[in-house]
Amino acid sequence: MAAMEQLSGISPSLFLAVEMSTRMFGRVVALGQKAGKGADILSALAAGKTVGAVALSEESINVENDPLATMATREGDAVRVSGTKSLVINGPLADWFAVVGMLDEKAAVFLIEKDAPGLTLTERQRTMGYDGLAISGLDLDGCKVPADQVLGPFDVAPFLEQLKLWENQILIASSLGLMQASYITARDYAKQHRSGGKPIIAYQEVGFKLSEMLTLYQTAQLYAYRSAWMVDDNPKEAGLLTLCAKVFCTESAEVVAGKSLQVQSKDGYLAGGKAERSYRCAKYGQIAGVSTEIARVKIGDAALGRL
Repeated sequence: MAAMEQLSGISPSLFLAVEMSTRMFGRVVALGQKAGKGADILSALAAGKTVGAVALSEESINVENDPLATMATREGDAVRVSGTKSLVINGPLADWFAVVGMLDEKAAVFLIEKDAPGLTLTERQRTMGYDGLAISGLDLDGCKVPADQVLGPFDVAPFLEQLKLWENQILIASSLGLMQASYITARDYAKQHRSGGKPIIAYQEVGFKLSEMLTLYQTAQLYAYRSAWMVDDNPKEAGLLTLCAKVFCTESAEVVAGKSLQVQSKDGYLAGGKAERSYRCAKYGQIAGVSTEIARVKIGDAALGRL
């Protein structure tokens, strides 16, 4: 988690591209393939010779309330996959896609090569933040997938929860990096720029903002590290704690970035700064993975003993 935070602080777009290819795509492939095509893909991924993408979201970025509409039907030793995916990170760059859909009324993952017949990429999609990230949609029209490239089937709810846990971990780490960049930028600016004959950090109002930013940032760190540790130490509690960390970290990232812009005054409002970049990127963490609204519902249900 600490290493992920550092990379995100340097380049949020590069961080998400790397994490969604190696950690997210790699974990999905490793779920059900220890030999054959899956092993070949994992070896190429570890050697840096291939780029992967996970295609999960459909009409909505959230799959909590809307069932998966991407469907596969069996055809001999293969399956035919049809559906539409949106916001596929690394889509324009990927060599392999892990497409999540339904097979025999259960969840499954279909490993599809970029040039497979029936697979079409949409134009690269522009987003408010993460400017350097390559994102596209994905259309599947009867795309034929060999049996050794089908993972699963899995029980739908537990499988999607696992995918969302992994995605939430990445988004939490990304939020830490955004906070780190925002805070350091504001602190250094306050030390170097002067007003009324003294550095602006000497003014109480600025000091208060920096203290609030640091408090949020360091609290978010503790939350993130504990949630990551719990995945290994207490998996039963890890899911709920990760949701708590997701809500706090992603929303704090927006607050810290906003305060950083205020400290920098007119310089903060100019495009191109780290705080401005962080402010635009922060919102994605709140809507991707398990959205903060749905996360709050789940946390509340757990608190009331409904889970």
